[in-house]
Amino acid sequence: MRFRFDGTDYEIDLSGKNARSFRKQLAPFIEHARKAGRGPARRAVRTAAGRQRSGDIRAWARAHGVAVSDRGRIPVSVVEQYQAAARGR
Repeated sequence: MRFRFDGTDYEIDLSGKNARSFRKQLAPFIEHARKAGRGPARRAVRTAAGRQRSGDIRAWARAHGVAVSDRGRIPVSVVEQYQAAARGR
C-alpha cells in the first residue's frame, strides 16, 4: 500500500486484515478531505554526463560544418549524424 503524508511518500506491505484496519483508521479523515491534483510537473534534471555529451555533439557538428546552436535542444538529425559517425570509427 502506498500513501503520502506531510509531503513524503511511503509504501508498506499489509495483510488483508491490516489493510482494512489502516483504511478504517483513515476513513474519518478521508471523509472530510478533498482530492488534490498531481501538482506541478518536475523538470528533467540535466546530468554532467548529459551536458558533456551535448558538448561533444556540438563540437563534432562544428568540426564537420554542421550548423548547431550554442544552447537549446540539438536537432535529432544532428544527433543521428553524430551517432552514425561514432559507429563508423
